[in-house]
Amino acid sequence: MGKLAFIFPGQGAQYAGMGKDIAENYKEAMEIFDKANASLEFNIKDLCFNGPEEELKKTEITQPAILTVSVAILQVLNQKGIIPDVVAGLSLGEYTALVASSVISFEDAVVLVRKRGKFMQEAVPLGVGGMAAILGLSKEEVMECCKKASSEGIVEPANFNCPGQIVIAGELRALDRAMEYAKELGAKRATILPVSAPFHCKMLIPAGEKLKEELDKISFNDLKIPVISNVTADYILNKNQIKELLVKQVYSPVLWEDTIVKMLSDGVDTFIEVGPGKTLSAFVKKISKNARVHNIEDTESLQKTIGEIER
Repeated sequence: MGKLAFIFPGQGAQYAGMGKDIAENYKEAMEIFDKANASLEFNIKDLCFNGPEEELKKTEITQPAILTVSVAILQVLNQKGIIPDVVAGLSLGEYTALVASSVISFEDAVVLVRKRGKFMQEAVPLGVGGMAAILGLSKEEVMECCKKASSEGIVEPANFNCPGQIVIAGELRALDRAMEYAKELGAKRATILPVSAPFHCKMLIPAGEKLKEELDKISFNDLKIPVISNVTADYILNKNQIKELLVKQVYSPVLWEDTIVKMLSDGVDTFIEVGPGKTLSAFVKKISKNARVHNIEDTESLQKTIGEIER
């Protein structure tokens, strides 16, 4: 038997209505939404279930909303005795992974990621920075494009998602120039992403510093389930590393492809994306043709996945 991994989505996966079906069918999921409302002191449950989309797109709402939906589904899986051998999450999803590993309480995490969203947004004024997806180039080619374009300002690789899909982040002028270079090198596509800030590049160092102050107020527990970090694409060895990794994660590239490769090399053959959307499932399929990949975001996908896993 191969190993089972849970992977948790990051920003961009949100949609109005997420989590509603699962919460209406499983009381342990609904309890998580109620805990989120109590911890945040506003009705995030209503925002997840009913929108509006515009509100859900604000990063300080997006982050706690996606975390809440993912943890609500996680509770149902735990209740059913489905426990992963290893966990990881993309960017924001790393906080869900830490909740899954019992390192941090859900109540602490949901308040923390709201602040994280706020700090990330405040670090760079609107209209100054952005992100772009580059499709069809190698890591080396994308890094070369960023290097050449850096005469125009900051631009850096931000997410190594899967082969041929890399996201870059930085100042808009430098971003545009890097996209031009990428097209010259034969990129299939180079498109600006609909995000409000240049995440995972050094423009966000101030956000990391503010986050550090908040992390210092929280006590972490020992890891109950192995967690692979975005920053290193390797296992977090003990709880004392976590604060530094979470601070660095704000302004360092997300090594997602390497994270999945690490899991595969350690015997993971089944991945469950827990939370809204199917983005991470698509990445895993591009990284490994042989992996069994499932996603759970509602009752139907939950029952289907459980049926397939038990076979």
